Amino acid sequence: MGSYCLLSSPHLIVPLSRSSSFDLLCACSAAHPNPQQLAHIASLQSEDFDWKEFLQAAEHHGVAALAARNLIEHASTLPPEIRRSLDSIYATNVRRSLWFAAELTRIMRTFAQKQIRAIPYKGPVLAQSAYGDLALRSFSDLDLLISPGDFSGAKEALADLGYQPSKPQTPAIERLWLRTGYERSFDGPAGKNLVELQWSLLPYFYAVNPAQAEFRFDDLWTRAGRIALGADGTPDEFSYTATDLPCLSPEDSLLVLCLHAAKHLWTRLIWVADIAESLRLPDLDPARVVERARALGITRILCVSLWLAQNLLDAALPSAAQRAIDGDQKVQQLGKECAARLARGATYDFESTEYFTQITALRERRRDRMRYLWRLVWTPGLGDVEAVALPEFMFPFYRAVRIGRLLQKLAGVNH
Repeated sequence: MGSYCLLSSPHLIVPLSRSSSFDLLCACSAAHPNPQQLAHIASLQSEDFDWKEFLQAAEHHGVAALAARNLIEHASTLPPEIRRSLDSIYATNVRRSLWFAAELTRIMRTFAQKQIRAIPYKGPVLAQSAYGDLALRSFSDLDLLISPGDFSGAKEALADLGYQPSKPQTPAIERLWLRTGYERSFDGPAGKNLVELQWSLLPYFYAVNPAQAEFRFDDLWTRAGRIALGADGTPDEFSYTATDLPCLSPEDSLLVLCLHAAKHLWTRLIWVADIAESLRLPDLDPARVVERARALGITRILCVSLWLAQNLLDAALPSAAQRAIDGDQKVQQLGKECAARLARGATYDFESTEYFTQITALRERRRDRMRYLWRLVWTPGLGDVEAVALPEFMFPFYRAVRIGRLLQKLAGVNH
């Protein structure tokens, strides 16, 4: 693994040295560590190791369960109290993952009874398909992709199961949000924000919706496969009956994971690990992935994602992916910036000018950059709707509210 010059950041969460803790975290973030990663884990000298820093970083990056499993199995020496902590982290994640898997099954059965199409992705389905084990990936909610026309029915089906929207909306605001937004969170009896209904993969203003419509729900549904969601790799004391569920095709899943990671500027290692593990799927067609990314105008997003998987997690890239990376001279620069952010545990204000500038730089086509900026300016968000209450016939004026709030924010930045 190479080393990068890490710049100081006002958004430090867990300061990490790239030469020690973060390198170990990267080595521990593989479901099937290669010989080099195994050697790195086995060579750990635990006497002077800062375990508190490491465990905090593993939790922040979403790889605590994966790291725990790899350290328990492959580290040559572990302090007894650290081994107990790692055992607890892993067992706790197993129980949580199995609960979510059972809840997903309950929701999908209800949707099927009401003839509502839904594709679960990320969460338990990703853990099973990419990692081969529900216990190896942490998640805190269930993501369900649906057709916009099925939102009302899905919302009612969730209500039958005890779920209610996390933020109540009037019918008029809900109609507006179905046009300009992409998801609604739902609280359940077991906690808040446990389910997300998504009728689009990204907010409208990200401008990833070409004429080819590769990511329309109907197209994703047509290409979808099936997965037996079970617990083949979990310990015997945790039982779970496998259930057959729809899932995104390997190509669609990889592109979705890249888009999701890019939306968050790859600020958590788990999102890179998801991409690295997805590259191992036997049915993945890399050439088709690159072809679809090019049609969608997200080749650079794909390439930065794959560069990070290769350089941080030692993922083997297919030739089609390597050629795409080599064809864009900005990929390596952007990848190094992202790697530096990951190593220092940096976060972003996702409504800042800096963030929007970074997202713009990730689009390789000028027309997509311009469309993104245009929609960013003109597409009202929930913050704009909450700032000013307007009757439905005046909803077009939310664009003016949007402009005013953006100008106010820019003025605050300049001062």
